[in-house]
Amino acid sequence: MLFRARSGTFLTFALAGLLTGVWVARMPALAAKFGTSEAEIGIVVLVWGLGAIAAMQALRGVMARAGSRAALRVALPLTAVAYAAVALAPTYGVLLAAVVLFGMTFGITDIAMNAQGSVVERAYRRSVMSGMHAGWCVGAMSGGLFGVVTAAAGLGFTETVLAAALLTLPAGLALGRTYLPDPPAPALSGTGRKARRMPAAVYLIGVLGFIAFMTEGSIADWSGLLLHDEMGATEAVAAAGYPMFELAMLLGRLVGDRVRMRLGTRRMLVGAGLGTAAGMTVVVLAPVPSVAIAGFFLTGLVVCTVVPTTISLAGTAAPDRPAAAVAQVGAMGYGGLLLGPVVVGFLSDATSLRVGVGTVVVLALLIAAGARFVPLRAGGDVAALAGVPADAGHTGDARPEPAAA
Repeated sequence: MLFRARSGTFLTFALAGLLTGVWVARMPALAAKFGTSEAEIGIVVLVWGLGAIAAMQALRGVMARAGSRAALRVALPLTAVAYAAVALAPTYGVLLAAVVLFGMTFGITDIAMNAQGSVVERAYRRSVMSGMHAGWCVGAMSGGLFGVVTAAAGLGFTETVLAAALLTLPAGLALGRTYLPDPPAPALSGTGRKARRMPAAVYLIGVLGFIAFMTEGSIADWSGLLLHDEMGATEAVAAAGYPMFELAMLLGRLVGDRVRMRLGTRRMLVGAGLGTAAGMTVVVLAPVPSVAIAGFFLTGLVVCTVVPTTISLAGTAAPDRPAAAVAQVGAMGYGGLLLGPVVVGFLSDATSLRVGVGTVVVLALLIAAGARFVPLRAGGDVAALAGVPADAGHTGDARPEPAAA
């Protein structure tokens, strides 16, 4: 039962990554289909992100009541339907409406699959969340390859995205049988607004998630331009920066759970922050593109553990509403994903791309510093459940709270 649930959640992450990979790979085909400018494509990406954030925040209470299994069984198939609507949109205006719907359903799928991963992790009583997110990397890389193959075959945006949607719909329906039920929530103390308020720990974890997503988004959007415009790399070489980063993310996430169990949560997060800062320092100071690409690879190896760990911590920070806590952290993370590239772009315009991308070094150091203050509950952190001290690598005291059921 546990293995089936773990495999099903892994495949759910892979399907979500697949949709994203196809979407990104065929973005030029989308622009060609509607004859849009770069600014109009930017609006498409923006409304997708805003739709996801709005759904995450608005339906947080619904997630808390329904649980991750029920939400995921509905949201994943609806995401495939919305994806098909994006593929079939006949005009730019209809496309925007379809993209908003896709963003909303994808946002719910995202938080529900992370909440389900937290349920599986708690059942295993050890860290498995990083491995779940490795499924995302596998899916994203597969989606990118699918996009390349369909482009080489002469298929347009509509055919490619529709094919991905038709693959995802039956797979999403079948995976619904593999999910675990959410544990019963303890009775809430207090009433009204006070009862609905998330613990402060959730928002602190969300800040780390926000910073981590800012880091990943900035690298995704600006790595190619840094290599091409600032370092003089050819387009082919510049295009290799992000795939190398993603490959390193995949490799790092495959071993991330074992690293967390061995080192403890805080020590791993501090190390990830410092390692990311070191890797991006190599990128920013690189004299030639090959050195910068090596820096991107090093960065991917270490930063990859931060987002899964914040999601894992969110699932135990509010034991009465784990799905809602994951939704809150996820929404904050998406905010960072949208804001990060904008901040880097603004600084790059005012100074240079090296300086703009160099902000990632500062963000990484903030992760390392903030990790030392993340409260780990003695019975709630999966590292502690497996016998690793919850405060490994930490010199302060964490305020204990009751463990999740």
